Amino acid sequence: MVANLPYNVATPLVLDVLDDVPQVTSLLVMVQREVAERLVAPPGSPNYGIPSVKVAYWATGQLVAKVPPSVFLPPPRVESALVHLVRHKTPKHDEPIGPVFELVRAAFGKRRKMLRKSLSGLVTQQQFEAAGVASDARPETIGVEQWCALAKARRLS
Repeated sequence: MVANLPYNVATPLVLDVLDDVPQVTSLLVMVQREVAERLVAPPGSPNYGIPSVKVAYWATGQLVAKVPPSVFLPPPRVESALVHLVRHKTPKHDEPIGPVFELVRAAFGKRRKMLRKSLSGLVTQQQFEAAGVASDARPETIGVEQWCALAKARRLS
């Protein structure tokens, strides 16, 4: 898929394609620069969030180029960027996306809280330990592998 996406629908559209259209194995999309940075952000970066985790679950992402407003007529008031997402050929994660993102959404809903607080009632201390995830970590520091490990620990206990 190659597209210059309307900026107001770019994030949900890209994430829906990753969730629902496995036939699309590669996406090269132009989006607002801030959206591009969120899509490919690594854990621990200020732009890391739910979209970053979702992209990492399904694909490998790379910010290919920043596009200045001056190349458009009329020039927009925002910078753009090209993002290339390549879907994993085989699933990298054993855990289904639903249970993983139940945790991701709950944790990022209270982004500045420690996981033991934001996931209270969903994940026990024993499940944190079984997953090898520190309960005092914050959601923006946890990679997709750790989110999957937490979901697996919940499923197995």
